[in-house]
Parts: sequence; C-alpha cells; structure tokens
Amino acid sequence: MERSAIRGPSLRADPAFRFAPCGLLANAFSKKVENHALAVALFTTYYNFVRIHKTLRVTPAMAAGVTDKLWEIGDVVKVLEDWESK
Repeated sequence: MERSAIRGPSLRADPAFRFAPCGLLANAFSKKVENHALAVALFTTYYNFVRIHKTLRVTPAMAAGVTDKLWEIGDVVKVLEDWESK
C-alpha cells in the first residue's frame, strides 16, 4: 500500500484549520499587518452575516437583530466596494 493512501484527512479538510489561518506560512499568510487586519475583517463579516450557525440556525447577526436577511457573499463584496469608493 502506498504511503499516501495510509495518511488520514489532509490538514485543509480539518474544520479547526479555518480558525488558525496564520499557523502555516504556506497558506497565504501575510506579513503585512494591514492585509492581515483586512483578512480578519472579511472572515468576521462572513462568519457573522453569511454563515448559518448550527445551533442558532440563523447567522449571528440575525440572532443579534443586526439584520433580518441572510446575506450572500455578493452582499459582502458590495459593501466592501462601497467602502473602498469612499
């Protein structure tokens, strides 16, 4: 049996991998603080407005009453484009 067939799931398939994006330099880690801050802001926006929480069954923003609709990634892109144009 090949060695590659013996290995378990890859690191990228691990659900905890998305919570440690800066752990590996090979996974698009940015050494610029500004880029890192923007990446964290994008992930936080996605997590709070787009991703449905398993136990809440809605997004955290909807549960907190910040919004009443489920956002799509296109809505996040539009907000970022509007912010950049100012």
